[in-house]
Amino acid sequence: MFCKKDSKASRQLVEGVELTALVHGDKTLMGQFKIVKGAAVPLHSHPHEQTGFMVSGKLRFNVAGNITEAEPGDSWCISGDVEHSAEALEDSVVIEIFSPVREDYLP
Repeated sequence: MFCKKDSKASRQLVEGVELTALVHGDKTLMGQFKIVKGAAVPLHSHPHEQTGFMVSGKLRFNVAGNITEAEPGDSWCISGDVEHSAEALEDSVVIEIFSPVREDYLP
């Protein structure tokens, strides 16, 4: 599967957090998240492993009680079933890959 730039629709997950599901296969899904300064992804967990790359901006993560700030060029991997949240300290763009595919994120 290929995805051409600007060929996918985005949707709001929570206030100030927008997801564009880019591509997916049988085992992974890649999405782009745009998060406006001050927006937050509330504390949650899911069975999916989540691997991310910070394209631009700055996020403060809380992963299992450990606080980390991510800046452009930083990356992470959050194991499945681990509670985590994020707060945008600046307007941010993040690319994340989920395995297995997050069915709720499919277009």
